[in-house]
Amino acid sequence: MNALPPKRGRHLVKAGSRFATGGGTFAHLWAGSFHRILDRIDAGLEQGMLEAWLPDGGFRMLGGRAPGPACEVRLRSWRALVRLATSGSAGWYRAWSVGEWGSPDPVAVFELFMANAKSLGGVARASGPARWVGWAVHAFRRNSRKGSRRNIAFHYDLGNDFYQLWLDEKMHYSSALYVDPEDRSEPLEVAQQRKANAVLARLDLKDGDSLLEIGCGWGALAEVALSRMNLRYDGLTLSAEQRNYAQKRLAPLSPRGDAQILLTDYRDITGQYDAIASVEMVEAVGQGYWRSYLAAIRGLLKPGGRAALQFITIDDAIFDRYATNTDFIQAYIFPGGLLMSESRFRKLAAAEGLQWTDPHHFGLHYAETLRRWRERFDEVVLAGKLPASFDESFVKLWRYYLMYCEGGFRGGGINVMQVTLVKGV
Repeated sequence: MNALPPKRGRHLVKAGSRFATGGGTFAHLWAGSFHRILDRIDAGLEQGMLEAWLPDGGFRMLGGRAPGPACEVRLRSWRALVRLATSGSAGWYRAWSVGEWGSPDPVAVFELFMANAKSLGGVARASGPARWVGWAVHAFRRNSRKGSRRNIAFHYDLGNDFYQLWLDEKMHYSSALYVDPEDRSEPLEVAQQRKANAVLARLDLKDGDSLLEIGCGWGALAEVALSRMNLRYDGLTLSAEQRNYAQKRLAPLSPRGDAQILLTDYRDITGQYDAIASVEMVEAVGQGYWRSYLAAIRGLLKPGGRAALQFITIDDAIFDRYATNTDFIQAYIFPGGLLMSESRFRKLAAAEGLQWTDPHHFGLHYAETLRRWRERFDEVVLAGKLPASFDESFVKLWRYYLMYCEGGFRGGGINVMQVTLVKGV
């Protein structure tokens, strides 16, 4: 993150310049509209600075009022601004994917926008017909039982071989927990083990207890738990790829068959458990189902039981605008997903009789985790190890996804946390 001294600057426009992708007449007619979009961005940047190189050869410095993230954007086509103004972050991605804008460090661009998300207001949100089309598509992807299976398959059934190439060796697909996220010497594997230890420590498990994991992934947390004590373990997933992998992984740790992976929705599981773990699954639930998710936890826990959750939150100050738009992640990466409003989720937990205890936030740890994943992903691509079915457009999408999320966590508008929910006796 770059700190800037407070300063201001104005735009420079090259005389006689032409619209880079559409001809001089078009640029002349619409130049005022393009600069009004830039004016809105400039007005919304309360911290940090954006140096913008324009398609007509001009230059503008946006922001610069107070210290904050610094970045550079080279606009190769005015269409990039049109896409941003009409389709928000999804349109901004489409503009990047076709080369309408670029940056030496896109992470810093996303960090700047997130750091100023509140003051930018609707500048980077979809508007007009694009907003309603995006919302209609997102609503179609709601997380009913059928919809959840379809949405999870979209992301996770890309194949175990794909994820094995760039995740850590234990296949954790959630934020690691570092001693210091600024210290890059600690191996990712060590930090992921610390995260698993922290989740399990919240549950106070002992031999003979029963543990349910809602969203078990590839069995990383289960492997740690089962290697330490004798448990009855049930893991839930809606991904056939994950189920197959986790079953094979856990079989040696459960010779009596006390550990099983179920291709089952959390709303359809029955029984009672001493403890429940759920690591970065609730983001896939959807706001309309938060109460159902928490009710399931309450109903499945024994009296006095504990649930350890890890999930991603978004600043309450921008939640309403976020929740009524369809962003890049929802459009391209996690259909049906929605980040959590901590205050709203906490109120629902209390209404279900679940005590909210020991919250711990560690957003910069996720930023570092994403940076490590991107390095590994790029190494895999460079080495030509990706299956042939993953073409150039897919590689660009996933690189952008990892940069976009890293910038979001560095900008502070999104965070990750762990919390323990305790059911009354």
